[in-house]
Amino acid sequence: MYAAFPPRDLWFLAPLSLGLLYTALRLGRPRVRVGALCGFVFGLAFFVPLLPWIGEYVGPLPWLALAVVMALYLALFGAIATVTMRLRAAPLWFAIAWVGVETIRSSFPFGGFPWGRAAFSQTSGLLLPSASLVGVPGLSFVVAAVGAGLASGVLAAVDLRRGDGGRWRPAVGPGVALILLVVGAIVAAIGAPGTHATSSVTVAAVQGNVPRLGLDFNEQRRAVLDNHVNETERLAQQVRDGERSQPDIVLWPENASDIPPSLNPDAAALIREAVTSVDAPIVLGTLVPNDDGRPTNSVLVWGRRDGRADDEPSARYDKHIIQPFGEYLPWRGFFRHFSSYADRAGDFKPGSGPAIVTVRTAKGTVRLGVSTCWEVAFDRSPRQAVDDGAQLLYVPTNNATFGLTDMSSQQLAMSRIRAVETGRSVAVVSTSGLSALIRPDGSVIAESGLFEAAVLQSALELRDGRTLAVSLGPWPERVVLLVMALGFLYALTRATNLDMFAGRRRPAGGIEKEHDER
Repeated sequence: MYAAFPPRDLWFLAPLSLGLLYTALRLGRPRVRVGALCGFVFGLAFFVPLLPWIGEYVGPLPWLALAVVMALYLALFGAIATVTMRLRAAPLWFAIAWVGVETIRSSFPFGGFPWGRAAFSQTSGLLLPSASLVGVPGLSFVVAAVGAGLASGVLAAVDLRRGDGGRWRPAVGPGVALILLVVGAIVAAIGAPGTHATSSVTVAAVQGNVPRLGLDFNEQRRAVLDNHVNETERLAQQVRDGERSQPDIVLWPENASDIPPSLNPDAAALIREAVTSVDAPIVLGTLVPNDDGRPTNSVLVWGRRDGRADDEPSARYDKHIIQPFGEYLPWRGFFRHFSSYADRAGDFKPGSGPAIVTVRTAKGTVRLGVSTCWEVAFDRSPRQAVDDGAQLLYVPTNNATFGLTDMSSQQLAMSRIRAVETGRSVAVVSTSGLSALIRPDGSVIAESGLFEAAVLQSALELRDGRTLAVSLGPWPERVVLLVMALGFLYALTRATNLDMFAGRRRPAGGIEKEHDER
């Protein structure tokens, strides 16, 4: 399963891996505790290699602890699926349980951890277009359904070859039907209505780089700001020399200025100089102190008028979904016992209000939707931005603390999925990489490397309207959770299923005959 995700991008391994898990939970009708164990082992094999970036500079304990916690969610999945797959249409119940547990782990605790959702493995796959219809949860459902449907077909073919086709034949119909539904969804999504281009703007994404790798990357805060100012002034000179076209908007990353310009006149002056030099508004990530002593992780729009930079920012967005164990530490006293790095976690406060900023450009006003770093993993962030009127999505991020690991490519994949899901162009701008400019179909126009200075520039479409995925909002996940719960309870009420929790083995064929052959 891990190899399906970037940077390996072997997307087809996601449905194949889930097909193998389906087979393990289907063959022999294992008891609930065995199903939970299968899920847990699958989870360890998936999350341990997926998440080593967590411990890149803080040691293996947080990485392995998180991997075990995520594997426990898949143990829950294994237990639920073992019960619900006794009902008819087992592939359907498998996919429902998968998405239901993904939803739970993406929400709880501390706001959830959505990393590793099956949908995020599909940036290079044939299933990607369906995200505009069914969103990230629906795409995860499609991946799980395809895997389970294929596995059910293989099991049926094996039994037919052995002359025992009756046992698995009822699973073939739902399996084939699910695959056909998936094909139909892809075809529909390729031509799916919902959004339309209104115009375009030329965007320059500035990746200034950082002076060093590691947790103390920003100890030289002025150096990080200087890097972004210097790259912007280099861009301005290239425009004057005719080597580049004039950008309409210049985007800087999260933490581009960790020196709050509201408190430091020198930082504000540097930003104004860059705005004046490039003759375009700059949108940048910074910290904004508050009266209660807790800062916000903010995005500021620094505009210009009549060839000069404005004295003050014209718009501001405060990050809504802040990262536990990074931007704040839940249960600080408890976790302090496990790591000396606990007290290095921030004490940020979450923002509120619209998820867009308005940017005045030479071509008119642009409504820029913002999902800062961690937020892009959560469905509600880009969805709220579009609901608030975003024409273009902007993902400022700072991945310098994760070194040369897979984290940046995994996060970039999420932004590509969001482009398709929302029908919007996306600009990902990082301090140290990976930065990228992405079309609404998820394809990448330009991409930077890691730990290098770079400026990416291209015309990006501005779009209005909503895809079906955005219009549906959170309701698909709510329906899946309800159906999963009802199916689980119904399966438990079946008298013949009570031995799922027993310590003894059931006679071969008993439950299979009662449920599969009816």
